[in-house]
Amino acid sequence: MKAKLLLLEDESALNETITEYLEEQGYEVISVFDGDEAQDRVYEMPFDLLLLDVNVPGIDGFSLLKAARETGTKTPAIFLTSRSALADVEDGFESGADDYLRKPFALKELLLRIENLLKRNFHHDNTDKIELGEYLYYDSATLTLFKNGETVTLGDKESRLLKLFIQRRGELIVHEVIKEQLWGFDEEPSDDALRTYIKHLRQILGKDRIVSHKRLGYQFR
Repeated sequence: MKAKLLLLEDESALNETITEYLEEQGYEVISVFDGDEAQDRVYEMPFDLLLLDVNVPGIDGFSLLKAARETGTKTPAIFLTSRSALADVEDGFESGADDYLRKPFALKELLLRIENLLKRNFHHDNTDKIELGEYLYYDSATLTLFKNGETVTLGDKESRLLKLFIQRRGELIVHEVIKEQLWGFDEEPSDDALRTYIKHLRQILGKDRIVSHKRLGYQFR
């Protein structure tokens, strides 16, 4: 069965280009041009993944997804937008996004990100809790880590890093991918900061859970 995608993109030529490309790759694409129609479609039918522009007529992409999450929509979502400031990236993830792709982008990169999310089957769910060990679990909807029933305080980038590790459990994640996920377009990635985040997560999860591959990246197991 074809995976069904919702594409919200108000620029007609780009909408058509993305739709044709993804249909050629075997996806069923429902394309719309304004936020209000996209919102109607989200509530009318199930989708496997949402592709949402932000600055569109009607309700904007951020508000659309936030409202959908609050009413129980678990479908993974990727924002496709030219808004690249750190505050915009943070707004995107806070509204419930699973990924954030800045324009202009290559269609192949979009395809890889879609395949990655669908392969992981990592859906937002307000009730699902991912067990990470005895008395330790992660709430994927609120990006919150719990240990012995208590909330563990994590910084924003630590939360994103842990989510990335859980999504790609067992995989070697190279430094470049981690930095791309944690630092915004207008930020300078820091190796020292990354090592600090890793150290803190190891203190919580256990030092053997995050394996360092010298000069390559990290692996969560």
